Amino acid sequence: MPTDAHPDPLRLLVLGASLRTGSTNARLASLVARMLSDAGADVDLATMREFDMPLYDGDMETAHGLPDGALALRERLERCDAFVLSSPEYNASVPGVVKNAIDWVSRVRPQPFKSKHALLVSASPSLVGGNRGLWALRVPLEHLGTRVYPDMFSLPAAHKGFTDEGQLSDAGLQERLGETVTAFLSLVEADVRYVCLQRRWYEFPGDRTEAPVTQRAED
Repeated sequence: MPTDAHPDPLRLLVLGASLRTGSTNARLASLVARMLSDAGADVDLATMREFDMPLYDGDMETAHGLPDGALALRERLERCDAFVLSSPEYNASVPGVVKNAIDWVSRVRPQPFKSKHALLVSASPSLVGGNRGLWALRVPLEHLGTRVYPDMFSLPAAHKGFTDEGQLSDAGLQERLGETVTAFLSLVEADVRYVCLQRRWYEFPGDRTEAPVTQRAED
């Protein structure tokens, strides 16, 4: 039986949210997964190809229920304490495959995104590194009750951003990514280990998770 001195490791799902073979976001997801594992976390590294699902269709849901890919992603989310999403940027916004997965999985009850901590990272050949897509991605996740970490990480010029060993070519960016991952993991640990922090993550002053306006989004 685990004790306070030797608690179970934190469980994190790290998802590379691109379908493309050789995706820089898959490489960034692998790097983050190694960092988390080195910090003692139990890491589940996945790619979006593992969760095949059609475009969301309410008639299809009524007739056949949720697709296997959505149910598989729900199961992996439910097993974790937090998740990291490494997402590309398409036309300054969220890739359709990512938004579609969120839409399908949000139909599960109980809704698995609620109260999960999330870290958003991106890699892009552009000079902004996919950051605009991450800002757009925050909206549906926070609407569903996900506790999206305030700091995000974006890797610009990602086509030349990695060493042969899978580290970042820029030492300063490698250090900043490490600091971001460490701080995120510390927050997740505090929330999982210390009961006093439960239900204290509010988007606005005075907001309460039991209020009808937030229940509608999160439940």
